[in-house]
Parts: sequence; C-alpha cells; structure tokens
Amino acid sequence: MSPSASSATPRLAVVGIPSNRRVGLFQEAVRAAGLPAARVVPWLEVLRGGPSFLPGETVRIESPGEDAEVDRLLRGADDPTRVEGSALWYARFTSAVRDIARAATTAGAVLLDGPRDIEVLFDKRLCHGVLDAAGVPVPDSPTSGPDAAPVRGWADVRRLMADHRMPRVFLKPAHGSSASGVVALETAGPGRLRASTSVERDEEGRLFNSLRVCRLTSEHEVGALVDALAPDGLHIERWLPKASQGGRVADLRVVVVAGRATHAVVRTSRSPMTNLHLGGTRGDLDQVRAAVEDAGGSWRAALAVCEEAAACFPDTLCVGVDLLPATGWRRFAVGEANAFGDLLPRLTGLPGSGAEGLDTYGAQIASLLDRTRNDRARNDRARNDRVTDTR
Repeated sequence: MSPSASSATPRLAVVGIPSNRRVGLFQEAVRAAGLPAARVVPWLEVLRGGPSFLPGETVRIESPGEDAEVDRLLRGADDPTRVEGSALWYARFTSAVRDIARAATTAGAVLLDGPRDIEVLFDKRLCHGVLDAAGVPVPDSPTSGPDAAPVRGWADVRRLMADHRMPRVFLKPAHGSSASGVVALETAGPGRLRASTSVERDEEGRLFNSLRVCRLTSEHEVGALVDALAPDGLHIERWLPKASQGGRVADLRVVVVAGRATHAVVRTSRSPMTNLHLGGTRGDLDQVRAAVEDAGGSWRAALAVCEEAAACFPDTLCVGVDLLPATGWRRFAVGEANAFGDLLPRLTGLPGSGAEGLDTYGAQIASLLDRTRNDRARNDRARNDRVTDTR
C-alpha cells in the first residue's frame, strides 16, 4: 500500500464513476492539498476492456455504485433498485478488482486498497470470521467464517436460531450494502414473529429496495422473503440490544485512516436500521462521549475497538467501521467493516485525531502525503548511509 517514494508529490489515479459525488469529493481533497487532479479511470472502462495505469501512480479504488450501466454489468439486472443478484455482483466486482491489481502491478503503480481485503470486506461471513479470530468484539453468529454451513432458506434460519438460542437476529445478504435486503427478525414462540425490512416484493415475487422500513408479522410472508434472499447467500447475527439517544436506537460509523480513528458520526433511528437513507438521523457525538464516560466507560477504548477492526485489513488505507454500543454505553461491538465507508460529507475530524478540519477524503490525502514524505526521508537516509560507507 505504500506509495513510491521517488517523488515528493504522489501522482494519483482513482477508479470510480467520473460523475459520482465520491470521486468529486476525493478530487476536492486532492486540490485542497495542492496536488494535481487525480486521473479518473472509469469503472465502465475497467469492466468493458480492462484498466491501465501509469508507472508510479498511486491508485484508489472507489465504489462502483450509483451508475445504472455499471450496476447492470455487475449485477445482471436492468433495475438498480433490485435486491437479487448480489452474489453475481460480488463475483464480477472482485474479479474486476483483481484485474485492477494485476494492471497496477504490471505498470508499477501502487494500490491504496488491498484486493484480498476488499474480497473479505464484501463478504459479511468472511469479514465476521476475520474480526472474530482477531479478538474484535462482534455479535454471535452461526454463519461466521468460510466453513460455516450455508443458509438455503427459511427452514435453515429457523433451525439455526433455535440451535443457537437466538430469538432476535439480523439477517443480512452476504454481499449487500446500505442495508439492502437486511431483515431484523424477532420471535416469541411458535408462529409469533416480527420482521423489519426495507425490501418490497412485487406481484411476481421480485425483490426491490425501498426507502421505507416496513413490518411483516406473517411467517408465510417472512419465510417467502428469506427464501428469495437465500440464493445470494445470507449471514445471521445475534441482534444486540443497542443504547439509545433521545428515545431512538443509536450506533456509530467510525472512519479509520491509516490505523487511526479520524471521524465518527452518530446515527439514530426509530427502526432497527439506522441508515440515514432509511429515515435515520445524525445524533449528537458530544452526548455519546459524555454518556460513555458517565457510565464508567472509555471513549478512547471505543475508538480503539474500531482501530482493531481496521487493523484486520492492513493493505487498505481507509476502513469504515459500524460500532454498536450496548445498552448502558459501556460495551461496544463491531457490526460491520466497510471498504467504502467514508462517504460522510462535511464531517471534519475528531479532536486529537490529527484530522481536525479535514473531511474523510482530506484525512486520507494528508496520510498519504505524510507517508510519502516519510518514505522519501528514509530513502534519503539510506542513500546517505551508502555514500558514507563507500568513503
């Protein structure tokens, strides 16, 4: 991941959607740092003909989302709101990432995102297994790791919930993002259940994402939904009771850059899903810090949990971590880790993080420049040592 130290100014390239806000925000950070604009390698170019890079470039891989044609090539569906197809999306996306890595290596360019890291981060089962093996606190899961039994449908879900004594679980598509296809399920005896989800089914049984969280109470409906989700792979996690703020459940997205937690945002909701596009709202981070300290906990320790999670992906500069505070604000677990979890516009860095006054993209550019300067200084010292030895 370390950029070439042959120049004090890194030459940047970004694989992304040229018109997308993510690329735009990254370019703004590049310009603010006084660097030449990053060369944009469109995802369509990657998927249609293969990428090409220049010697010495430092390459960022950005999300391929929010482009209908790119989504069609990856998912095989014409409607980007469709839920199905995430397994195909994952296979094609990770194959394309490997193509990017090979092209970068051939050209003598350097990646800021590790291909293997991305493969794990986009498979919730693998990601959970890696975090758990590293001692990072995570919710219990019967589908953790590469050797877990597959979930083929509703019957498997019911059996695993019973076997592991999990009356409340989150069902997550293994390769989903942004709460797509997620079902928050709670049971209370035979035939008594309630599911919260943003998935809607049409008359033909096709699944679509919506911006509205609905509730299902019929086992027939829930079973049919789970059976439709299962072919793409499902991950099951125990539903942990979360702390609240202002009468709404709360969690945090924490961005870790180069091993250090630099940004955090509180998300609150009246539904189990706190995603902002599903009706969640930003909470008060100062209140969270105060609640943690008042409960006898440590805010620094909470951030350290996120840093431990990000350390599981050493070849990736930036990781977004979803931090779940338990009721009482003293204990924390990691819900997910995200390769593209840095889209937090206008959010500046945490006090003492070294990213004060910078957004998430600016923090990554600053880290990259620091690393470039450090590498250059090491090379200069090594060169001077060699000159001294020859005298």
